Amino acid sequence: MEHKSLSLDSIEFKFEDDKPGTFSGFASVFGGTDSYGDTILPGAYKKTIKKRDRPVVLRWNHWGPIIGKWTKMEETEQGLYVEGELTPGHSVAGDVYASMKHGAISGLSIGYRPIQTRELGDGKRELKEIELVEISIVETPADLNAQIGDVKSAIDQAESLKEVEACLRDAGGFSRTDATALVARIKSLVRGEREPEQSTAEIAGIFQQFKLP
Repeated sequence: MEHKSLSLDSIEFKFEDDKPGTFSGFASVFGGTDSYGDTILPGAYKKTIKKRDRPVVLRWNHWGPIIGKWTKMEETEQGLYVEGELTPGHSVAGDVYASMKHGAISGLSIGYRPIQTRELGDGKRELKEIELVEISIVETPADLNAQIGDVKSAIDQAESLKEVEACLRDAGGFSRTDATALVARIKSLVRGEREPEQSTAEIAGIFQQFKLP
């Protein structure tokens, strides 16, 4: 599964004051090339919205708990419009909502599987059809240790090298090239059967080598 984030500052986003815990906005927009080199084309969400075996869940930071539900989801000319409702009485949901209204949280991020893509070269591609898995409210890791924790969580849950690379790009803002290189280094550490503490320290050194945030 791949992830793609969108800052709340860059989209139309609003809260319903008469309905505490509810909000609406765009989880994804069409056109342009994002930091991953991807361009999402109009029509990418039509099939996944209409035909589903299970609902698109609303999570905290992709790997966190389900903190609410999406009450509306539709594709417009601008992108993927959503309306959400955070679960009343849920401790995490309450904290997330307070942080959203305060502007302390960075945005929304979709968890998806690419169904139809077109490679454009130089690490760029067009996404013609997407299968939505979940949409998360996300924060930006504040320091290197937080990023390493996200990387370890991603590796634990990923089912393929491509998924690991996608999680690295989402969790740490890696480019495709850096994500591929880091995964290769991590694989070499695992094959060498290093002690966990030593491996974590070496991974931190790799972050610093790449001069990533």
